[in-house]
Amino acid sequence: MRHVFILNPTAGKRRSCLTLLARIEGAFPAGDYTLLTTAGAGDAKSLAQRALEPGDPVRLYACGGDGTLNEVVNAAAGHAHAAVTHVPVGTGNDFLRIFGREGRKKFRDIAALKEGPQAAFDLMDCNGLLGLDVVCAGLDARVAAGVHRYKSLPLVTGMGAYVMSLAAEVGKGLTRPMEVDMGPIHYRGPVAILCVCNGQYYGGGFRPVPEAMPDDGVLDMLLIGDITLPRFLRCVGKYSAGGYKEFPQLVRDWHGDRVTFSSEEEITVVVDGEVLRDRRFTLSLSDRKVNFFWPKGVEYRR
Repeated sequence: MRHVFILNPTAGKRRSCLTLLARIEGAFPAGDYTLLTTAGAGDAKSLAQRALEPGDPVRLYACGGDGTLNEVVNAAAGHAHAAVTHVPVGTGNDFLRIFGREGRKKFRDIAALKEGPQAAFDLMDCNGLLGLDVVCAGLDARVAAGVHRYKSLPLVTGMGAYVMSLAAEVGKGLTRPMEVDMGPIHYRGPVAILCVCNGQYYGGGFRPVPEAMPDDGVLDMLLIGDITLPRFLRCVGKYSAGGYKEFPQLVRDWHGDRVTFSSEEEITVVVDGEVLRDRRFTLSLSDRKVNFFWPKGVEYRR
């Protein structure tokens, strides 16, 4: 078994990278691993593709944020000889929340990861880009896409940047016109939130569908149409905690394998932290899966 670490050195703080390197060396005292570093967008995917070429069993460790993981997943999808995991170095790391607070911490334990189990996880295909966790296409997507504008400001934390982006986008209006088809549901009108879950968490802790599982062959979809700001503020807490069933008159839900949505205006879509913009999207359960491995002693079906 080969072990290949793909590190985004710009993710997180320099001290985090140095600590990670020490943990890798501690888990592989004989040095029987490969460390590759990215230099820009797309590098994690191309490095992972190169690591797959020999065709022998390989474990790929995506060391960075959600974007690094997404690139490695897109490279490894459909390759039975490869397995992927996430060593959190950057911000976000939403997919790992499914393993619980303590379980998520253990993804930094390289020795536990090295010996951990794996399973084939479902993937979402959104206009050709694969996603493992959550795809959003409403206010939540516009907020996520705008966070980077505020992260570099002095004294602004990750959550602070999210709050600033949220305030800016709410000021521009909660909804955008959209036509959505998901299963028997056909909707045309203002859309505040369109969320498709394969995993459970996004947006730094939102958990809209607690029953979503990445290995059940089902995509869990939520649609919130027109909504006033006062009502949005009253409901957003319960929405983020998975209480969508409490608002049947407000939230349309469908649990299937495909959704299409379009607009005459450009739609902002976020796939596991990656931003797409277009006027028409088709999102479906991919026919490819990815083998995902996690630390020994941790489970996601808690």
